[in-house]
Amino acid sequence: MRDEAVRLALPTAGEATERPISLAIVAMGGQGGGVLTDWIVQLAENHGWVAQSTSVPGVAQRTGATIYYIEAMPPLDGRKPILSLMPTPGDVDVVMAAEFMEAGRSILRGLVTPDRTTLIASNHRSLAIGEKIAPGNGIADGGAVTGAIGIAAKTEIIFDLNALAIAHGSVISAAMYGALAAAGVLPFSRDSYLDVIRAGGKGAKASIETFEAAFDRVKTGAAEIAAPAQAKQAVASPASPDPDLAGLVARLNHELPEPTLTMARAGLRKVVDFQDVAYGGEYLDILRTLHAADRSAGGGSRAYAFTEAAAKYLANAMTYDDVIRVADLKTRAGRRARIESELEMSEGQVLQTTEFMHPRMEEVMGMLPASFGRWLGTKPRLLGWLDRRVNRGRRVRTYSLPWFLALYIVGGMRGLRRRSLRHAIETAHRDGWLKAATEAVGTNYQLGVEILQCRRLVKGYSDTHSRGLSKFDRTLAAIKLVERRDDAADWARRLREAALKDSAGKELDGVIQTIKTFA
Repeated sequence: MRDEAVRLALPTAGEATERPISLAIVAMGGQGGGVLTDWIVQLAENHGWVAQSTSVPGVAQRTGATIYYIEAMPPLDGRKPILSLMPTPGDVDVVMAAEFMEAGRSILRGLVTPDRTTLIASNHRSLAIGEKIAPGNGIADGGAVTGAIGIAAKTEIIFDLNALAIAHGSVISAAMYGALAAAGVLPFSRDSYLDVIRAGGKGAKASIETFEAAFDRVKTGAAEIAAPAQAKQAVASPASPDPDLAGLVARLNHELPEPTLTMARAGLRKVVDFQDVAYGGEYLDILRTLHAADRSAGGGSRAYAFTEAAAKYLANAMTYDDVIRVADLKTRAGRRARIESELEMSEGQVLQTTEFMHPRMEEVMGMLPASFGRWLGTKPRLLGWLDRRVNRGRRVRTYSLPWFLALYIVGGMRGLRRRSLRHAIETAHRDGWLKAATEAVGTNYQLGVEILQCRRLVKGYSDTHSRGLSKFDRTLAAIKLVERRDDAADWARRLREAALKDSAGKELDGVIQTIKTFA
């Protein structure tokens, strides 16, 4: 995936106006594709051109992108042209993709051609639902797109437009508009483009700043652009005025080797955000013990791969999704601000969200003190009576006062979490997993790493978490059957990959049966 591909070989204005200029915009919800379309249509009409736009909507929640199509040209001999409603493969002048894989799909559809098309695309990823819900790593390989870009288009303008927009407090549509102006495909001046934005009123300042940054980025071909604030935050060491947290960071830097620091810092940040600084200290205590086992096993010659994997998957295990976590995330101010930004809400508009929640009695029991939760588990009649009142779907208006207060109170119960039944269960399960990995790494280094990576199977909330946990337990039980074999690490990897492939676990059953035939 390239971050600096900018090559220009543009048609002249005279050539461009002998027939309609056609532009296809591929964007997802919240990226301003409709606004960008309106800007381009208005730009053409401001110069006396006839412009027409159509759109074919995608599906919500990033299962499909909307395709906006524009054709524009000046009247010929006083006659208005008849313009097409849909893009035709091989007949599109400009394709603008607000996400990298959507650029690839545009190429596959034949909208991008080497003799005609200017491709303007952002090389960042916005994952589709199919990629997110895959049990393992379902992220599509962008290698094919990277290979196609460079030969599929006449002109390429490819860089992280989304990062540039975020850095200037706007959305990607403004960056794409600036890149279009710099490409020179339309015979209009830079000021003409800016006049359209200025006429929009609210939000114009940020859009103009983003437009100009993208315009200059394309014209100069500068290799660097501003990174999004979130990305900068993610790779930085956890920073806080809290001296205790600063002490943890210093301790981490002192106790762990350089190859593991980036992952360990990210893990520490995640754990502290989930609970508190004391929990971050527990994370480092466990990680130090695992690193000692890594050193004893000769991990220095392997760049301490065991410690690095432990830094990642231990943090994931310690930040399980419980009712408290879900409530906390739903009531954070940053979440509301993000939703408002994605919806491009204007002043005076009111945001209201309705979310479906279906808690089970297991989740409620998990919040109780461990001893009381275990006692309740021994009372099936009482438990059944409570379950009939709890275990049902609810439509929750998150930002209504009663529901927000209820969620806010639950989210504020993190101080009680470490004494809860759910935490006791998660801790026992975590310790058993780490014990298996530590025992394995002493005799078979790669097997120890593979056992740590099995934590990928456990994710999500409620039923999703239960299914993942079941596959995790079955996988570790099967690994025990082959742990003394020379190829134990290979079998562990096969088991994990089989478990990740399908939610039903049929492929995992097949691998387990194979192991049982020779174990």
